[in-house]
Amino acid sequence: MWISVALVVVLLAATTAVLLAISDLSKARSRLLDVVGPAVVSSQQLGADLVDQENGVRGYVLSGSADFLEPYENGLDRQAAARATVVVLDTPKVAEGVAAVDAALAAWRSEYADPAIAAVRAGSQVPGDAAGKQRFDAVRVALSALQAELAVQRAEGRAALNDAATNMAVTCIVALAVLLVAVLGCVAAVLVHVVRPLSRLREHVGTVAAGDFTHVVSATGPQELRVLGKDVDTMRTRIVDELDQAQQRNAALDAATEDLRRSNTELEQFAYVASHDLQEPLRKVASFCQLLERRYRDQLDERGVQYIDFAVDGAKRMQRLINDLLAFSRVGRHRDEQVVVAAGDLVEEARGNLSQVLEETGAQVEVGPLPDVQGEARLLTAVFQNLIGNAVKFRGEDAPHVRIDAEPRDDGMWEFSVRDNGIGIDQQYAERIFVIFQRLHAKERYAGTGIGLSMCRKIVEHHGGRIWLDTGTTAGTTIRFTLPGADVLAPVG
Repeated sequence: MWISVALVVVLLAATTAVLLAISDLSKARSRLLDVVGPAVVSSQQLGADLVDQENGVRGYVLSGSADFLEPYENGLDRQAAARATVVVLDTPKVAEGVAAVDAALAAWRSEYADPAIAAVRAGSQVPGDAAGKQRFDAVRVALSALQAELAVQRAEGRAALNDAATNMAVTCIVALAVLLVAVLGCVAAVLVHVVRPLSRLREHVGTVAAGDFTHVVSATGPQELRVLGKDVDTMRTRIVDELDQAQQRNAALDAATEDLRRSNTELEQFAYVASHDLQEPLRKVASFCQLLERRYRDQLDERGVQYIDFAVDGAKRMQRLINDLLAFSRVGRHRDEQVVVAAGDLVEEARGNLSQVLEETGAQVEVGPLPDVQGEARLLTAVFQNLIGNAVKFRGEDAPHVRIDAEPRDDGMWEFSVRDNGIGIDQQYAERIFVIFQRLHAKERYAGTGIGLSMCRKIVEHHGGRIWLDTGTTAGTTIRFTLPGADVLAPVG
């Protein structure tokens, strides 16, 4: 801060000195050109005017012609203007010279010129020419003295102008030298008090940046650098603290990851057991119950047969539930290759898988123009198959009619809609229908495990999209979901 103040003070002082020198030069120049010079020229003009007056009087005396008085009278008029210019140079000697000229001129006029003009006009005796010549010689002497003084003033003005010019040149050189010294001094001060402390601070920061977070950052020099060093060290301390916390979090995350890996391993083991060991007893239960029914049906009453039917149905439903749970758990764990596939082909495959039920119910599946999407073809086919199957299952009195459309979105995703003319879904269940095992109807009325829509949700979110119930639909049901287009990399999760 003090370096800047010192440089500003030196700059102001140098500027002031140069401005004063320029002012002195301007004053000297103005006096010489605007005052002394015009006064010298006017004195010469004054001498010419006085000679014209003397010649006019002499010609009038000799010839008596009034035409000779014209130079005299014109000289009087020009004499006043010339005198006024000379008087502007207000110095004692110039004033004395002007007064001497005025006195000699007044004596010449009163003692010779005016009496001679009056005598010629009256036709009387004209005063002697020797007296007029003597008086006018006195005027010339006074005028010469005045002009000599003006010449002295002009020489002094030139000398003053030269001195002012020299002074200005010297002042400028000195000011430049002082400024150069001041700048060099400021540079040296900056190097000593700013650059060096800043370099040391940079070395401290570099040590910390290299990985030595225990290195204490300190700074010397100006107050600003010391504060900066303190702030940097405070930041280092916070980084160290946050790094310790991050390491602790990472350790906890590693432990949680290990627990998750172990849990996934156990889940895979459970899936294996569920797909093999658990289903085998169920198949035996169902098989022996059916065998029992065939062999002993004639010996059982109606209630006994009903009990056997209940047992067989429960075993089959348990098998379906296990299979659906296995399919649900496999979503996102056993990944196929992400490929670009035509959505129309996915719908056709889903229709082929449902061909029997579609034919039995007389269902119509109408498909609009569909785009290419990115994803796992097997899983995406399951989405369309579940939605079309639900539309057929939850049909009304009319034959099922399903309409599938798609439209682009601004984020590169495609929004699909599956619309049917079925019994519809109340908007209060818009979220519940996507929760696993959540059923809106009794199993006696509509078969199923309640996993279909939750499976769709998991598959769609696995591909970076989302699925929802269109609550604005007034008739039937409309399910909407988004999938990444062919040019968008699907964020698989």
